[in-house]
Amino acid sequence: MLKISRKSVEKMIPQDRLYSLRSLDTPMAGKILARWLIVIGIIFLIVLFLPWQQNIRGKGKVTALSPRNRPQTIETIIAGRIQNWKVQEGQFVKKGDTIAIISEVKEKYFDPQMLNRMREVIQSKENSLQSKDQKAQSLRRQITALQDGMRTKTEQAKAKLEAERVRFNNAKNQYERNQKLFEAGNIPLTKFQDIEYKYQGAEADFVNAEIEIDRVQAESLDKINKAESDLNNTLGEQFETLADLAKMRNELANMEIRSQQYFILTPQDGFVIKATQAGIGETIKEGDPVCTIMPQSNDVAVEMYVRAMDVPLVSKGRKVRIEFDGFPALQFSGWPSASVGSFGGTVEVIDYVNSKSGEFRILVVPDRNDEPWPRQIRNGSGTQSWIMLDDVPVWYEIWRQLNGFPPSLYEEPFDEKLENAKDPKYSESSKIRK
Repeated sequence: MLKISRKSVEKMIPQDRLYSLRSLDTPMAGKILARWLIVIGIIFLIVLFLPWQQNIRGKGKVTALSPRNRPQTIETIIAGRIQNWKVQEGQFVKKGDTIAIISEVKEKYFDPQMLNRMREVIQSKENSLQSKDQKAQSLRRQITALQDGMRTKTEQAKAKLEAERVRFNNAKNQYERNQKLFEAGNIPLTKFQDIEYKYQGAEADFVNAEIEIDRVQAESLDKINKAESDLNNTLGEQFETLADLAKMRNELANMEIRSQQYFILTPQDGFVIKATQAGIGETIKEGDPVCTIMPQSNDVAVEMYVRAMDVPLVSKGRKVRIEFDGFPALQFSGWPSASVGSFGGTVEVIDYVNSKSGEFRILVVPDRNDEPWPRQIRNGSGTQSWIMLDDVPVWYEIWRQLNGFPPSLYEEPFDEKLENAKDPKYSESSKIRK
């Protein structure tokens, strides 16, 4: 309709009464829909260029950063029978409190006076050792006396030998002079024979004096050797007694320590959360668990697991957003500032060996610059965590997700421990060589 004439049909007849004109007009709903589509398209284009913070998602649970603050299973060191329980589940206990008392099940330790009897045996051995020591001292004194006696008798024999030598020399000189006189016929035969008899007697006495020295030394040495043999036997018995005494003292110390193990004590402050043994009179073996203690500590961390393909992108100190089970939260992984109910953390530990097949464990501690973690969280509670990486456009993140590519970083994550390990001056072997 060209509308050339000044008289318009629209003025004469309302448009809404003409079906043909009404059908040619654009419906109002279509106009509204078109406007909305245009607005949505513009918003979508704007959103595609907004910054999106890449992240690595992982599930985990609440734990403690230090191993000593994690749940500990209390085990019995010795076999026994539960005689009495001193705690209840959920009860707070302090270090050194008695959890349970057990009684003996081995017949070797049934005697209630076992420790006293062992001390009496040790006392007897000590007295025996003291007697042997006194005997050894007596034998040493005896050997010293025999040695002194041998020296005295030897000196006496040597003095007698010198006297016999002088008498023998005099008798010999007298015999030689009288022999010449007898041969010259100046003295009678009877006198010469008397002098010869005295000479032979002096010679025999001299020989006997020499033999006496050897006899005195041999007799004294025999007594000394016998005394030394007795001393060595006594010292041998003394050493055997010392060895037996050391064994008995060791056994006594073991018995005393064993008697202390009848009381199962708590290693540190905490709560009794689970008793693995029940009833009175139940028999337990060495190393059997008795109960579990949850230490009282503010040392809290999150143990999360990430895929092996994402581990190279994680470094110590990376920011993490955490959602705890039981605490309502609305988490926008790409826009952490718009999240509600999540808590901040930082990466503290990255395992160098996979904990599960294709997954690595990461420990996250509270972020000091963020809101404190709730005090109501309990060890073992489940968590959802997001390790925050670098910012990229939304369109790039969509493209990456559609292609299944891992997140990207602008620079390689720095690991101080790995860098130090590469430097020879930080290696343990180089320290040993130096």
